[in-house]
Amino acid sequence: MENALKGIKILDLTQAMSGPFATMLLGDLGADIIKIEPPDGDQTRSWAPPYMEGISSYFMSTNRNKKSLAINLKTEEGKQIFRKLIAESDVLVENFRPGVIERLGFSYDIARSINKNIVYCSISGYGQTGPMRDYPGYDLAILAMSGLLGITGNPGESPVKFAVPIADITTALFATVSILSALYNRERTDEGQYIDLSMLDSNFLVLTHQLMSYLSTGKNPEKLGSAHSSIAPYQAYKTLDSYIVITVGTEKLWKTFCETIDPGLENRPEFKTNVDRVSHRELLKKEIEDALKNKTTEDIYRTLVQNGIPCAPVNSVADAASSSQIKFREMIINMDTDYGKIRIPGTPFKLSKTPGEIRFPPPSLGSGNEEILRKLGMTSRQIEELYNKNIIFKKMKDE
Repeated sequence: MENALKGIKILDLTQAMSGPFATMLLGDLGADIIKIEPPDGDQTRSWAPPYMEGISSYFMSTNRNKKSLAINLKTEEGKQIFRKLIAESDVLVENFRPGVIERLGFSYDIARSINKNIVYCSISGYGQTGPMRDYPGYDLAILAMSGLLGITGNPGESPVKFAVPIADITTALFATVSILSALYNRERTDEGQYIDLSMLDSNFLVLTHQLMSYLSTGKNPEKLGSAHSSIAPYQAYKTLDSYIVITVGTEKLWKTFCETIDPGLENRPEFKTNVDRVSHRELLKKEIEDALKNKTTEDIYRTLVQNGIPCAPVNSVADAASSSQIKFREMIINMDTDYGKIRIPGTPFKLSKTPGEIRFPPPSLGSGNEEILRKLGMTSRQIEELYNKNIIFKKMKDE
């Protein structure tokens, strides 16, 4: 079976998380990704510990299915090589602050003059236009500015950052959808286009029902910890030994839940409808936890699942990684690499005819130099001269 994006060539000038995660997804789907790195590499190569066989595990998390070209784009010879790559590529993705790529001499207009069909995606904190375009935008700042951070955590307590850079990852998903849409449009029109992808735009949209609640009432949504603003019971509840998440979204489920946990709850007037239960969320939480306090999470989980109640134990990362479902779905795989055996996440792209595939591991810095440059027609002697002039760089193993 072939990959869905086989033959699509992508130039990846991104670092950190949002851009690399987006291009990694496209690589899983079969695109050829050339990761353009400066002489000292993507900044996340130094975001460690921990290391995995000498390479930062953070870098490893977003850079599989890519080939690394470590090149100095501030030199004229480096620029000439990059122009040749633009001429034969389908997509260019960059996540510099606005204005940086223009100063390098590779704005969208320049790229389009080289390759009129290029799909060019710029990812930035606040977008290429507007009064905040020049502000730096890392994940936590975007979470705060978008309003998402302001509704996390428990009532009366400080905001809580999500444990992974969720604003970056959300942006990466929007970038991936945008790039695929632009490629599809190019098939119909034979025209490339420019994508101005803003982290703030993306995460403001992620407010979804919380934003609509504000727009419809004029009231700020409240912090609710793990609880849901419009559904109850729908949060984490304490058990004898840990916590379990229980999500009861319909009246039919509520009836079954009560029959399973405590039949007396169904007849309480405070809990008659979902509106009632939301209004008395804290009282309901106390009653549920009283019913669960002498039972283990495992026992409760098995009982609720058997009765069709959506629920889950609050797993640690180790628990999740060792679960039977993750193993069955092959969401952790083993790979043999030039720098040792590693385990990495699998791909979620389970397409019946063009499934995602992890073809090769995250690259060491500059490991793709020779292959990429030879495909541009360069000889071994010319490549050696580039090394001698410090135009390209290579490092076989990060330390």
